[in-house]
Amino acid sequence: MNEMMILIGTLVGLLLGFVVAYFITNRAYSSKIREAEEKAKNILKEAEKEANNLKKEKLLEVKEEWHRRKQEFENEYQQRKTKIQASEKLLKTREEALESKLDLLTKKERQIELAENELRQKEANISKKLEEIEKLRAEQIKKLEEISGLSKEDAKKILIDNFINEAKAEAAQYIKQIRDEAKLNVQKEARNIILEAIQRTASDHSIESTVSVVTLESDEMKGRIIGREGRNIRSFESATGVDLIIDDTPEAVVISGFDPFRREVAKIALERLMQDGRIHPARIEEVVEKVRAELEEEIYKVGEQTTLELGIHNLHPDLIRLVGKMKYRSSYGQNLLNHSIEVAYLCGIMASELGLDPQIAKRAGLLHDIGKCVDQNTEGPHALIGYELAKKYKEHPAVANAIGAHHEDIDMETPYAVLVQAADSISGARPGARRESLENYIKRLEKLETLAQSFDGVQKTFAIQAGREVRVIVEPDKIDDLTADQLAHDIAKKIEQEMEYPGQIKVTVIREKRSFAFAK
Repeated sequence: MNEMMILIGTLVGLLLGFVVAYFITNRAYSSKIREAEEKAKNILKEAEKEANNLKKEKLLEVKEEWHRRKQEFENEYQQRKTKIQASEKLLKTREEALESKLDLLTKKERQIELAENELRQKEANISKKLEEIEKLRAEQIKKLEEISGLSKEDAKKILIDNFINEAKAEAAQYIKQIRDEAKLNVQKEARNIILEAIQRTASDHSIESTVSVVTLESDEMKGRIIGREGRNIRSFESATGVDLIIDDTPEAVVISGFDPFRREVAKIALERLMQDGRIHPARIEEVVEKVRAELEEEIYKVGEQTTLELGIHNLHPDLIRLVGKMKYRSSYGQNLLNHSIEVAYLCGIMASELGLDPQIAKRAGLLHDIGKCVDQNTEGPHALIGYELAKKYKEHPAVANAIGAHHEDIDMETPYAVLVQAADSISGARPGARRESLENYIKRLEKLETLAQSFDGVQKTFAIQAGREVRVIVEPDKIDDLTADQLAHDIAKKIEQEMEYPGQIKVTVIREKRSFAFAK
């Protein structure tokens, strides 16, 4: 019974506990739900506030942007309006100017019409007077023929002959005076300019040889260079295009060839082969090709460096390469690149003295012998070849003309051509700059004397001072003093046209009158 009661009490207690727990839990959830609802309401209120604030900010931004755009539009409108007003004002001014010009032209046309009428009247009067003069002239001629006993044609011929003789004498005298005055002024000025250029351009000159010498470590190397049965030396000469001379000269090998580029390739290749120690045909061909490729690259670098030193810009790459090739070219034994650089400096200095553009002058001086570096299959004088190259690569017309005219293959059109010709002569005429074989030297002197001898009245000719001067002795009965001046000028012109020479040639005409008498 007690146990039953205990069990019932326990069940009742559990049931009450569940009921109490349910009520407590339900109340706790209700409070949390209320808190969550309040939080949600607060969040919604804050979101609404933020949305309203953001809306206000965006409205303000839109208004500001609208005002800014409106201001920009008004400014642009005002600017355009101002421009249109200015254009209208300008057009109005031009219209007024055109109207005034039109009025002026109308007045001038009226004046021209009046002047034409006056001219017609004057022409009519002049025609009448000319007819009267012609009648009087015919009457006078008739009277003169009756008095002199000569016909009109005979008298005219005598007068013409007299006039011609007098004109020749006066012309010769006038030409002499002009030349004397020109020589006093022009030669002095030209001499000063040339001397200034020469003094400021000091250059060392040496004649280039056709051989190069390579020093050996020992004479044993000569045998290795020759190779078994000469196969190494044959391969080397075939690959380089030069002659390799191995003689009794101690510890030295001579490379002979007229092409400086080939000699340089051969020299560098031989030095590398000796350093490497492997000397056989395959290795020789490999080293020679490698050295040739390196020198081709160096040629372009030399051309670039030269143009930078001279301050010449915007030169076509092909012309830069040809300038670099000048390093391995020679003219009468003179290195072509050194010669061209010197000519460029001389041209620039003389151009500055004369008030010309020194850049154009230096450009023409550097490129004047560029035709000598073109492939030998190209036919024609080097000046004309260079002229065509300059035109091809869009060089200045004055530069192209100076290149083509520096040996007078074409006419000189600008002063730059004269400067290039003078600078070329100065550079080639410096002591030690060029060499000339004895045979060519004698031929040049003989041709010089023959040209001077070809003129009438010349008795003897003598080329002196290594061809820098030719003295012409004339027959005094045929050549007078005035004609002697003209003869010297004509001989000089013929020498310029038919001969090529460095520097200048002085022509001296000598007229000597000797009188003899015998006392018996």
